[in-house]
Parts: sequence; C-alpha cells; structure tokens
Amino acid sequence: MISVKQLKKKDIDLCYEFDSNTISLWSKKQWADEFKKEGTKIIGLLITNLVIGICVVQVVLDEAQINYFAVNQKFRKKGFGSFLMSHLIKKCEKLNLNKLLLEVSLSNVTAESFYCRFGFFTVGIRKNYYKDGSHALLKEKKLTTK
Repeated sequence: MISVKQLKKKDIDLCYEFDSNTISLWSKKQWADEFKKEGTKIIGLLITNLVIGICVVQVVLDEAQINYFAVNQKFRKKGFGSFLMSHLIKKCEKLNLNKLLLEVSLSNVTAESFYCRFGFFTVGIRKNYYKDGSHALLKEKKLTTK
C-alpha cells in the first residue's frame, strides 16, 4: 500500500540514512536544521512502512521551494517519483501558492527531464553551485490555483 505522510523531528536518523543511500546531499546536522525551519514540510513516500521517497518543501508567502526530492534507486522509473510530485503539486495548489521552485544539477539529465514533464521550466543558472563544481538550473512551475 502506497501512502504519503509528513515526517517528524524524530525521523531525522531515517532521513539522514535515506539520503546517505540515495543522493548524499545533507549531513545529519543539515537534516536537523531542515526540521527547525519555519514553513518547511518533510514528506515521506511509503510502501507499507518502508520509506521509498522523501521531499522537503519550504513555503514562503505565496511560493514553495523544493529543497530535497529523492526516490530510492530500487523504486525509480516505476511511477513513485511522479506520484510524490503530483501529491506535492496538488497540496501546493490547495494552499493557493503561485509557484513551485527548485534547483537541479545541470549534469543530472534524468532529474531535469523528470521536472520538465511536470511543467517546470528553467529561469536561471547558478554557476559552480554544487560540491563537484556543476551548475544548478533554477526551475519554476507556475501553479493553477482555485
């Protein structure tokens, strides 16, 4: 059974371990800091009780910034990432947000293609943004609010 639930501060170790086994983006301290940020929601995608995806989104005024989005390697290309992104977009529309923002490495062609399928378009570039020196594409999706 697939479900989506908000993760809590007690889940920091779970988030750090998940990240370490997927995209290795943040330290344990950075995960702890995310749980403290105002307006930040950390969402888990689960099959039964196994977390297979995590999304971190921060709402600021009428926008939301995706700070983290990953699906376990074993579950990629099976629709789970699309399920999580669709869930997030619907939530943002219900909150009457105007746009959804994110950054993705220029070298991550698979992720960039994934975001384009959801209507994200490139609005800028951050040069040498990531640890490996790769550039970040700034992506935006306009939301249709009710």
